[in-house]
Amino acid sequence: MVSRILAASVIGVDGFLVEVEVDLTPGVPSFTTVGLPEGAVKESKERVQSALKNSGFQLPMRRITVNLAPADIRKEGSLFDLPIAIGILKASGYINTSADYVIIGELSLDGSLRRVKGVLPIAMMVKGKGLGKIIVPFDNREEAAIVEGVDVIPVKTLQEAVDYLNGQISIEPYKIDVKDIFEKSRIEKVDFEEVKGQEHAKRALEVAAAGGHNVLLIGPPGSGKTMLSRRLPTILPKMSLKESLETTKIHSVAGILPKDSPLVAVRPFRAPHHTISDAGLIGGGAIPRPGEVSLAHNGVLFLDEFPEFNKNVLEVLRQPLEDGFVTISRARQSVTYPARFMLVAAMNPCPCGYLTDPYHECTCTPGMIHRYHSKISGPLLDRIDIHVEVPAVKFDELRKKSKGEPSSTIRQRVEVAREIQLKRFQERKGIYCNAHMGPREIKEFCKLDDDSEDLLKTAIERLGLSARAYFRVLKVARTIADLEGKQDIEIHHISEAIQYRTLDRSSWFGQERITI
Repeated sequence: MVSRILAASVIGVDGFLVEVEVDLTPGVPSFTTVGLPEGAVKESKERVQSALKNSGFQLPMRRITVNLAPADIRKEGSLFDLPIAIGILKASGYINTSADYVIIGELSLDGSLRRVKGVLPIAMMVKGKGLGKIIVPFDNREEAAIVEGVDVIPVKTLQEAVDYLNGQISIEPYKIDVKDIFEKSRIEKVDFEEVKGQEHAKRALEVAAAGGHNVLLIGPPGSGKTMLSRRLPTILPKMSLKESLETTKIHSVAGILPKDSPLVAVRPFRAPHHTISDAGLIGGGAIPRPGEVSLAHNGVLFLDEFPEFNKNVLEVLRQPLEDGFVTISRARQSVTYPARFMLVAAMNPCPCGYLTDPYHECTCTPGMIHRYHSKISGPLLDRIDIHVEVPAVKFDELRKKSKGEPSSTIRQRVEVAREIQLKRFQERKGIYCNAHMGPREIKEFCKLDDDSEDLLKTAIERLGLSARAYFRVLKVARTIADLEGKQDIEIHHISEAIQYRTLDRSSWFGQERITI
C-alpha cells in the first residue's frame, strides 16, 4: 500500500512543497529513503523507528520505501521525521484521514517533537499555494502563526499528531496578534544618550543613517568606536512589518530565531570576529547557508579591527554592497539571499593604535602604517562614503552628568530625511536612499552652484582628496541638505561632507609626527 503525505523544505529563503510517498511491500524488512536525501534525512529512519516503537505503534515487518518528491531536488534537515512517520502509519492503517495537511517536525526517540528551522518561509509557501493547514512542533507554533490565513496545528508528540488526524482529539488552530507582537518586540537595549562626547562622530552617524551611507570609524583604542556603532540601529528608521518578515525569514532559515521572539522587530546588528572565513561572511557551504551579510539584512554589519580581516574575506563584500543580494552557486543548485545592509567598519589609525592620540606616543614606522592601511583595497574603500575620525574622549567629557541627545530624537530627523529620498527616487527601481545613487542620479540631484563647485575643486587640489572622493562628497552633501530640508545643495553642505573623507586627505597620516 502507498500513502502520500505533504511535507516541505527550504531552498534559500523560500519554502517548497515535498510529497512524502511511503510504500510497504512484502519481503525482508528494510527501510530505504530515496529522493536525494542528505545525511540528516537518511538518519531519520533510526529516529522514526524508535519514535514509532516508543509511542506504542507496531512497526510493519515489511520492506519500507520512502520517496521524497520531487526527486531531483536535494532534501536536507530533520523536519521530514514527522511526515515520514505519519506516512508509515497511514500506509499501515493506523491513520484513516485523507485531509491534505502540510506536516513538518523532528522526532525524538521517545516520540516527542523538537523545534525545527525554516518554519516561517514554509508557512508563507503554504499560504501561497492555498493549502490552508500545517502541523508543526509545539515550539514552532508562534513562528508559523505569523502568517495570517494559515491554520497552524501545534503538536507535542507523534501520538498527539496521530490522534488529531484520526479525529480523536481536537486542537484549535494557534493564533497570534502579529501587529501587537511586532510593536512589543520593538525594544532597543541601547541609546545614543549614553555616549559621552564624540559630537562630531555622532553627527557623522546621523548623516550616514539618513542617507544609508557606509561608514568607517578611525580612532585609538577606547575612543568609543564600538559603542557608537552598536547604537547606530537605534537611529535608523523603524522597521516596517514587511522588512521584519524579510529579516525573520533569513534568521529562521539560519536557525537563530529566539524561542521567545517569533519576529525580528528591531534592525539586526551583526558583529563577526575578524577571524571569520569568506563563507561565514558571505554565506556558503556544501549546502548553502546565509552568511553574516544576509543575517544583517535591513540592519548593520559591524566589522571591528577592519584591517585585521583577511583581504580575500573583505573583497567578497564588494558585490553585496553594490547589489544588495548574494548569489551562492554550487554544482547542484544556486541560491540567492538578500543582503542590503549598512556597513560600519572600525579601525585604529596605525598598528599600535596611537598615531592620532595626543596622550600616547606612536611607535609605528611609516612602512608599518602604509602596510596597515593597504590591507583595505581601493575598490572596497570606494564603497564607503563616510570616513570619520573618533578621537580619544577627554576626562571633562566623561565626567559630565548631563545626558546626550536620545536616539528617538535623532531618529525623527533621520526618518524625515528618508521620506524625502523615497519620494525623490519613487520612480527609480532599486534606489531607496542617497547611498544607492549612481552617476546618472548624482548628475540630476546633486547640482552645485558656483561657490560650492569652487570649494569642492579647492578641496580636491589642496587637501589631496582622491578622484573617487568627488562623487562620495556629492552624495553625502545631498543627504546633509535633506536633513535640513533644503532643495539645493549649499556651500556649507559641501564643507561638512568634505570633513567626512578622512582617509582621502594626504595630510591625515600626521606629517608633524612622521615623514612618509
